[in-house]
Amino acid sequence: MRNNILINRRACLRGLGASLGLPLLETMGWAETAKGKTGYKPPVRLGFMYMPHGVIMDQFWPTNAESFLKSPPPAMESLRPILDQCLLMKGISGVPISPFNGAPHALELSTWLTACLPDATKRNEINIAISADQIAANYVGALTALPSLELATMPQTHKENQEGLNEGYYSHCSFRSPTQAMPAEINPRSVLNRLFGKSDKPGRAAQTDPLDRQMLDLVIGGARDLRRKLPHHDQQKLDEYLDSVRSVERRIAAIEYRQQEAALEKAGVRASKRRDTDSPPIEIKIPEGDKRSEYMQVMCDLNVLAFQTDTTRVSTYIGSTPNGVSYPELGFTDSHHSQTHHNNQADKADKVAAITKFNIDQFAYMVKKMASLREGDGTLLDNCIMMWGSGLEDGNKHSRENLPFIIAGKGGGSINTGRFLPNIKGNQGDLLSTLLTCAGVPLDRPIGIATRQIKEMMKA
Repeated sequence: MRNNILINRRACLRGLGASLGLPLLETMGWAETAKGKTGYKPPVRLGFMYMPHGVIMDQFWPTNAESFLKSPPPAMESLRPILDQCLLMKGISGVPISPFNGAPHALELSTWLTACLPDATKRNEINIAISADQIAANYVGALTALPSLELATMPQTHKENQEGLNEGYYSHCSFRSPTQAMPAEINPRSVLNRLFGKSDKPGRAAQTDPLDRQMLDLVIGGARDLRRKLPHHDQQKLDEYLDSVRSVERRIAAIEYRQQEAALEKAGVRASKRRDTDSPPIEIKIPEGDKRSEYMQVMCDLNVLAFQTDTTRVSTYIGSTPNGVSYPELGFTDSHHSQTHHNNQADKADKVAAITKFNIDQFAYMVKKMASLREGDGTLLDNCIMMWGSGLEDGNKHSRENLPFIIAGKGGGSINTGRFLPNIKGNQGDLLSTLLTCAGVPLDRPIGIATRQIKEMMKA
């Protein structure tokens, strides 16, 4: 028999100036649940993950719609287990960049979520448009501890002024307003502090030792009273969730300090304590060395944790920015940008294909983890819309006719997944406007250059 108590979905554990959001429990109702209703429907979360410079097209696009699920293109092999929860569309064009024809890299990221060009009369200033993620954050952000979460792998400090454009356009995709770029966090420890809501001064995250467990112990100690009110099934879920939080903390500590003792602890609880319907804790493998994949995966884990606890419902993750980055763990040190100008040289094109696959692999790591976490009557991924993509189609030609996008997640049942749609006629603004509609975000006007919603991607 189900316990009659109903915990508000925004309930959290508090102690010593810190707060920690809770996972979805059976005895919880979402904060938005209508008065008098005892059921719940998890909210839709919206996430964006970016890679610059486009793709090698014959390695990215499927051969045909019929073979997509059984024979994915090489770049998407890591998504094979969840392709039925993905949607691929060819025919989404980017923003035409005239009169900024000499600024392809300044505009590939800055137009990605705005679907419009900067103000040509104020080139040396940030003046573009509010981005799609921030439109969503303005609508749903008041319901969560963080309106949105902005992550990046690289510092947002690129120095270049193509066509006289402000250097901020190279490394930012999120804009709170037409004139305010949203900075992204590159330090996993700082992200964890934000998720915990821990600060020493208003608006500032406390810089404490993440290996000091006293704060977290106090917060978890506060869970005992709550735990006694929960049915046995929810007690197990709460225990597993708290174990997963500790695991994320250990992983971040290992990245920062490389302390040997962190590698001796492992995440999770005994399998015998877990029911089939429970959400497993986030599995954390303590990284060794400084591989780019390990860094990106811990940032992906933090994104998953933020969505799982409803700390935020909107996120962006800039996997890298134009120019400069290299991938030595792939066996070469050439920069990504230099290889995209391959002029059809096979060795360079192969390196670009490997870089593309690497970045999609990190996206796959995140969304597969979401698919493994139970939530409500389905999974966390069922209640998410996760978009991976690039602001260029082909880095060699700087073309923008068929931008590469991968959509993962069913958006709470709003998106018809498991398909490749090869002949979509639409643009970047159309896609963003449709995604926000699927996420339940009302729009008073189209986003950027949008002219229509892409009904073909929506569940009938």
